[in-house]
Amino acid sequence: MTRKHHHFKGAEVSCCVKYFLFGFNIIFWLLGAAFLAIGLWAWAEKGVLSNLSSITDLGGFDPVWLFIVVGGVMFVLGFAGCIGALRENTFLLKFFSVFLGLIFFLELTAGILAFVFKDWIKDQLNFFINNNVKAYRDDIDLQNLIDFAQEYWSCCGAHGPDDWNLNIYFNCTDKNPSRERCGVPFSCCVKDPAEDVINTQCGYDVRLQGVSSTQTVATSEKRHNGLVCEAINSNTTLISTDNSMPG
Repeated sequence: MTRKHHHFKGAEVSCCVKYFLFGFNIIFWLLGAAFLAIGLWAWAEKGVLSNLSSITDLGGFDPVWLFIVVGGVMFVLGFAGCIGALRENTFLLKFFSVFLGLIFFLELTAGILAFVFKDWIKDQLNFFINNNVKAYRDDIDLQNLIDFAQEYWSCCGAHGPDDWNLNIYFNCTDKNPSRERCGVPFSCCVKDPAEDVINTQCGYDVRLQGVSSTQTVATSEKRHNGLVCEAINSNTTLISTDNSMPG
């Protein structure tokens, strides 16, 4: 007499793990959708969506790309993890795991390459910063990003205020008709803590010879290990805090 063996197949994924993954990934997916929506809205406001060729017109870096790329990756990963956990779809879960592993591997590789080729990275970083200095007035998002970076790290350009000679509005050439000629953006100014209102004209004429003032402008040195610039108050380059316009 042969015996019949009954095999009972249990659930492959426990309910706790399943709904934890689902909850985590749906938040991740919604965040990705929000980032993507903000990026697309910003492009729509700037008219990029109606004229896609303008994406390549900006000489510097468009910060909206961060929202588009990061939001897109988060959206795809969150969707795969969310549906994969809810439906116990092994293909989507494997895709989710492999994609996360690939991102981690690329980050690790980038860190190692940055350490090995740090001189080349430094040169490329300087080239990148200089290109964005040139395009400072071309895009409001880029302008806000540079102002934030200079204020946060107390910097003025990559190496110092003279880096702003690369910008057509701030260079010191005689043919420059701009009122900002031989100046720097207001984010370069070392601000008085007692001032509540930002003086957006504090950088006017700062690099003209013989200007007397009472407020310093930040200069900077690039650290060898990253993007952060180390602020140094210059004893020779001064900015006038007088609100009157030069005659």
